[in-house]
Parts: sequence; C-alpha cells; structure tokens
Amino acid sequence: MSERIELVTRNLAEVVTLDELKKLLEVKKHPRAYIGYEPSGLFHIGWIIWAMKVKDLVKAGFEMILLEATWHAWINDKLGGRMDLIRKDAEYIRMVLEALGIDMAKVKTIDAEELASNKDYWALVLRIAKNTTLARIKRALTIMGRRAEEAEMDFSKLIYPAMQVADIFYLGVDVALGGTDQRKAHMLARDVAEKLGFKKPIAIHTPLLTGLQGAGRMDVAKIDEDTAAVELKMSKSRPESTILVHDTPEEIRRKIRKAYCPPREVRFNPIIEINKYILFAQEKFTLHIDRPTKYGGPLEIHSYEELEKLYTEGKIHPLDLKNATAEALIKMLEPVRRYFETNKRAKELLETLKTATQTK
Repeated sequence: MSERIELVTRNLAEVVTLDELKKLLEVKKHPRAYIGYEPSGLFHIGWIIWAMKVKDLVKAGFEMILLEATWHAWINDKLGGRMDLIRKDAEYIRMVLEALGIDMAKVKTIDAEELASNKDYWALVLRIAKNTTLARIKRALTIMGRRAEEAEMDFSKLIYPAMQVADIFYLGVDVALGGTDQRKAHMLARDVAEKLGFKKPIAIHTPLLTGLQGAGRMDVAKIDEDTAAVELKMSKSRPESTILVHDTPEEIRRKIRKAYCPPREVRFNPIIEINKYILFAQEKFTLHIDRPTKYGGPLEIHSYEELEKLYTEGKIHPLDLKNATAEALIKMLEPVRRYFETNKRAKELLETLKTATQTK
C-alpha cells in the first residue's frame, strides 16, 4: 500500500484528497483513472510531467484511460479547427507517449468522438449545465488556456467545461489526472457529483512547467493561479518559449541558453523547474555540471533538494546550470528523436503537423 501511495503521489502539486485516495486503494486493486488531453499541436516537454504520472499510475495497478479530446480541441480552435489535423495529431501523440516509454498496451485510448456520438453523453452535459451557474462556467475557462472574456465572441467555449465534467462521469473514473490548470474542472466535477448522485472523483494535479520566458518582470509574489495557467505555462503557441520533445540538440541548447534563469531565484524559473519536474523525476538521475577548476571544478548533484540549496546560495552560476540542463535533457530525449527519425509514419505525421502549425 505504501509503495502504491508513493507511486501515485510523487512529483505532484496536489491531491484532492489524500484520505480519499488511501481509502480507494484499500478497497480497489485496479481503480480507474483518466487524463484528457487536446490533440493541439506538437508535444512539448511540459507534457512529459503528466506522461510520467501515467506510467506511475499504471505501475500502481490503475486501469488507465487516455481520452483524446478531439472535440474539445475543435471547440478550442486548435490546429485551425481542422478535425482531420486534430485526428492526425492524436495519432502523433500516441507515438510520442510510446517513444517516452509508456507501454501503450497497458492503457486504453478513447477518442472523444466515441463519447460525443452517444446521446447519453449529451444528456450528462445538460444535467451538469443545469446544476451549475454561468459565472462558475466562465471561471473554469482557464482549463482551456483562455480568459473568461474570450467566450463573449464564441459561445461554444462555454460548453467545454461541462463536457470535461461529463467525460469524468461518463467514463466512470475514480481518479481524474491533470495539470494544476485543470483544477477548476475537477472541483466543478466534485461539486456537481454530490448534486447528481455520482461518485466524487479524486483529483491529482501535476505541476505546470513555466515557459522559457519565465516570469520576466512580473512580481512572482503576486502571480495568481489564472496567470500561471494562461500566461506563464509552457505553450506551443509561443514556439521560442517551448522545447519540443523532438527538437535537435542544437535547438535545445539554443533555447535553454536564451531562457530566463535569474541567479538564486527558483520560483517560476524554467531551468530550475525542468530539473525539478523532469530530470530529477527520473530514477537514479545525477546532474553533471562541468565547470573550470577556477570556478569550482566539475560538480555532481544527486537530488533536486541539493540543487535548489546550492543554487539559492549562489554556488551555481546560471550559465553553468543551463549548460548542464541542456545536455541532460538532450540525453533524456534521445529515444524520442530516434523514434521519429526511424519510424516512417511518425516522421510523416511530424512533418505534416510542423507544416500545419507553421502556416496556420
């Protein structure tokens, strides 16, 4: 039991609630969990965080469902609203997950088309809508990476949160997985569940990876949840602030070298976060910092806690950390690059999506 709890909860930002999770694991050997994700473009390293958690849940004995939120991506205007590209992107994402080491035979992949083709699903959407307010739905629009006012020009955006809650009830899951930007949808599901007589989903939230531009001139003490979810997280819509899983070593070095990385500061520092949430999340990872003898010589760091202590004390220069982080990330992503170089279908999909995202 303790090993299962450790697998499920490690490297998370939040569990709602831990007591409920423990009780679930006591009574169910194979609970059902899901994550819904929009096929919305190229796969960036921020998504590795939830991909690693999928692996943890499978290892912990969960029945894992990956919901390809194709209809949701269409509502959210991803890939120009072209469903043909959205479906190709869903196939591409499955390939990335496989290249990252997820055993796709141990997870169940469902296209949102399957849900949307059933009248019972839409009945659920309406029941959820009848049991919440317009104000609550608008506040939840940050789950789409959008502000509430963006729904003024496109009413379909307001349907999205109710659909996401309906996904949870329709699939009958015990646990909903998502980044902290999905919290408002999960809390809405927990509230509505009590009104409609459904089981309350346990919510587990992975941290968001700050984009390479970092907080810039923002006062980090005043950054709220919505700003972090909409403006600061790594996003495909800001290419130079994003590292893609199949970027070349040269691209990774160039992007990281230009990234925001203030001395001694760890909050909303993307280079620190790459180490905390991705690199040190690997088993038995060691960060090698290669420095000239006059600057302290080579350094090996065996835990994120050790890295944070040294960095906040000013004992590691930002440029040395950037160089070490780039090389470690290049090594970690090598299997993904090789997969997309050698798999003909994967290569074709990547080229199609690159063209589509560059010309949209």
